[in-house]
Amino acid sequence: MLSVQPKGKQKGCAGCNRKIKDRYLLKALDKYWHEDCLKCACCDCRLGEVGSTLYTKANLILCRRDYLRLFGTTGNCAACSKLIPAFEMVMRARDNVYHLDCFACQLCNQRFCVGDKFFLKNNMILCQMDYEEGQLNGSFESQVQ
Repeated sequence: MLSVQPKGKQKGCAGCNRKIKDRYLLKALDKYWHEDCLKCACCDCRLGEVGSTLYTKANLILCRRDYLRLFGTTGNCAACSKLIPAFEMVMRARDNVYHLDCFACQLCNQRFCVGDKFFLKNNMILCQMDYEEGQLNGSFESQVQ
């Protein structure tokens, strides 16, 4: 949170222990900080620039991305079964989660674009052509996503 410091009453910085002579200072964790001193312990990004959210755990002050990377819960991709890091963008279909690169028809490997219709049958992602071919053969029941 960015605050204007009252004149004549300088606060001490929790990061460097020096007086904050700047007009603006940050208040986080009930302490005052120079804008340059309130940084993520992992990537050194300035948390005052990133936004008003910061995370703390194990005596570390972290940005959202590093907090999730270090302490976030992860899952496995329904297509490749490999671990998906907590900060990574994913695609979801019902209860399944996929890496972006793995979200493709599991028969012909066609990648989907925004707005493409896909089908989920027996936990397999199918493009419209493969799904309709399976329907003609009597292999699938209708489960449009």
